[in-house]
Amino acid sequence: MIRTMAGLAASAVLLTACGFKETADLMLVNGKVVTMNDEQPVAEAVAIRDGRIVSVGTNERIRSAYVAGKTEDLQGALVLPGLIDAHMHLLGLGRSLQQLDLSGTADFESVVRLVADRARFTPKGSWIKGRGWDQNDWPTKSFPSHHLLSAATREHYVYLSRVDGHAVLVNENVMKRAGITRSTSDPPGGKILRDATGHPTGVLVDNAIDLITPFLPVPTMEEDSVALTMALQTCVEYGLTTVHDAGVDRTALELYKRFAGAGRLQLRVYAMLSDTQDLLRSYFDRGPEIGLFNHFLTVRAVKLYADGALGSRGAMLLEPYSDAPGHTGLALNSREYLQRIAGDALRSGFQLGIHAIGDRGNRTVLDVYEQAFQQHGVKGDSVRFRIEHAQVLSPPDIPRFPRLGVIPSMQPTHCTSDMYWAEDRLGPARVRGAYAWRTLMKTGAHIAFGSDAPVESPNPLWGIYAAVTRQDHNGFPQGGWYASEHWTIMEALRGFTINAAYAAFEENLKGSIEPDKLADLVVLSKDITTAGPHEILQTRVVMTIVHGRVVHRAK
Repeated sequence: MIRTMAGLAASAVLLTACGFKETADLMLVNGKVVTMNDEQPVAEAVAIRDGRIVSVGTNERIRSAYVAGKTEDLQGALVLPGLIDAHMHLLGLGRSLQQLDLSGTADFESVVRLVADRARFTPKGSWIKGRGWDQNDWPTKSFPSHHLLSAATREHYVYLSRVDGHAVLVNENVMKRAGITRSTSDPPGGKILRDATGHPTGVLVDNAIDLITPFLPVPTMEEDSVALTMALQTCVEYGLTTVHDAGVDRTALELYKRFAGAGRLQLRVYAMLSDTQDLLRSYFDRGPEIGLFNHFLTVRAVKLYADGALGSRGAMLLEPYSDAPGHTGLALNSREYLQRIAGDALRSGFQLGIHAIGDRGNRTVLDVYEQAFQQHGVKGDSVRFRIEHAQVLSPPDIPRFPRLGVIPSMQPTHCTSDMYWAEDRLGPARVRGAYAWRTLMKTGAHIAFGSDAPVESPNPLWGIYAAVTRQDHNGFPQGGWYASEHWTIMEALRGFTINAAYAAFEENLKGSIEPDKLADLVVLSKDITTAGPHEILQTRVVMTIVHGRVVHRAK
């Protein structure tokens, strides 16, 4: 008791000397704090306690009111709310980091050389996996054929995903193992590309990939733990504090829960369940899981597919592709199926996000949502159903997003990756409805931004740059591609903060820097709110803070 009283007396003296200041775990001072809170747009300092923001204000106010266990002097650096990626594939990102990176290859021969080099160090009979090739970047824009690849990998199985994940190239050994021959029929929602004689070229589009899936080696939990660790570290280094994982299976969920329980989930995950019937049934029966592990994991959304991708001509279009007459894309699920799952989601309290890229794909999903809302007597704003990508829109469908309360979840870097060939696919008139961010925003739609990593880089600064400039990293094209659709820097920041939080029903928890919100923040090396747009690409993440803890600090 004497020791306790002595401790209390010492504390009282300290409190008296400090003017009865409140305690904080961490204070950030001498920064430019851009809060994304319209009532207090800019501040200098932030006090954090128990993983929450307790106060935001001037240096003088915060220093006079709080005493902290640790104080970070930011020396004028920019502080933003923790950046949120509204559409990515977290475990997929980690797995891709373990595969051959084929992005940026100049031609198909370069791909073959990379695979052949890997084969020399890979045991015979093993699988070689890679991701990122894009025939649109090559001198010959047509899809490749397996022959050159098969000749270089006679003793291995090779599986190479296109950049968008909606097509794969496999070698002859894989086709033999899966029994894919000239007589194999295209599955519904998929296409086996064939040469002039009708033989498979090794390229499988959308649902045709499922012909290979049963033969792929399944990663072990240990391998996936390494992959997830790599993905988490990559994300926090880029300033991400929350990701919306668009398509999570049982393996990923188990892994996320295991990491979260052990305190190893460095950022927060908003999980969208993948389209697996037993998984959906089990969650529809028990309902969402919200705010698990101190808000590090939430499971309250479902991810479905309406169509494929534009680059592989799987996106569903209202009229044929301009560069493929007679072809209008692929329906990956029937409207009836989408309608059924929409009803199940509404009854069970789940949000629904459907991948739709083509104008027909987007119209189909908007029609599905409108019918579901009418049948179940709900307002779209209350359930916040989403369209993932919303990439090509017919003008009459654009105002339907705010009218129905549907959220377009979009990825700015898709625009700057696709702009070189998108007009070839769509033609000069239809392309005006592609990546139409400003047109959508003017209607009042809540647009959330993400990356679709590993399809694109998970770096949100690249996404912000793309949204502001509509140019590639070399400044092409001058003035920006259909520049009237660009966003301002503050609009782009909203897309990666408060708008993305809204898309997950979390705008009262995160997305802005204000008292009682989760203490997720990022500190940048440059003030991108005033710097020239191209300086965004030279900006580094100085510090990433999640739940009041520094999870990344630049060296």
